[in-house]
Amino acid sequence: MTMDATRTAVNQAGLLARLSAPDSGGDDLDTRILDAALTEFETYGLRRVSVEDVAKRAAVARTTIYRRFTNKEQLVQAVILREVRRFLTAIAAATDGLASAEDAVVEGFVAGLQAAREHPLMARVVQSEPEAFLPQLSMNGGAVMLAARDILADRLRRARPEGDAADLATVAEVLLRVATSLLLVPGGGLVLETDDELRAFARGYLTRMLHAGKG
Repeated sequence: MTMDATRTAVNQAGLLARLSAPDSGGDDLDTRILDAALTEFETYGLRRVSVEDVAKRAAVARTTIYRRFTNKEQLVQAVILREVRRFLTAIAAATDGLASAEDAVVEGFVAGLQAAREHPLMARVVQSEPEAFLPQLSMNGGAVMLAARDILADRLRRARPEGDAADLATVAEVLLRVATSLLLVPGGGLVLETDDELRAFARGYLTRMLHAGKG
């Protein structure tokens, strides 16, 4: 395994652990910094905000932020990680106790996409700088995407314990990529605005992945 591949695996494992672990909320200072960064990013976008802007809003010294987050990119990643965790929490709530993997695909897709659409940061990014958000998903070999995929795949395995783990991981990743595309590139021929429209699309098309290769 190359050094880059090793670093990616370590980053993915760390992200997966942080996404999966019970949310302790972090310490008060971390929360204050991340809340301030989120507000700044929602208001001004990812590109225009500096670490100094975040420090002013959080009422801390810039050096305090640098002691916890090496640079702005790491701060952005921390904010995105926390928001991804919130999306996954919404998906977990929507799919908890569902009897079938098909239902988990449908309800998880609807809950996750609508939660992202309603999020102020995502609304800002989609409106003004979607190209600034995409690199965040591909950093560290796409560790955020892969960690989220593993969480979703685990939800599918709970509904279909007899399913092939690799197949379910593929289904989970495709769901994430479809949702990301619909979020960041709206419009086109697909009219998927309401819960019912999203639910019908997921039921009619996305659940077919669960039966790929079967007769």
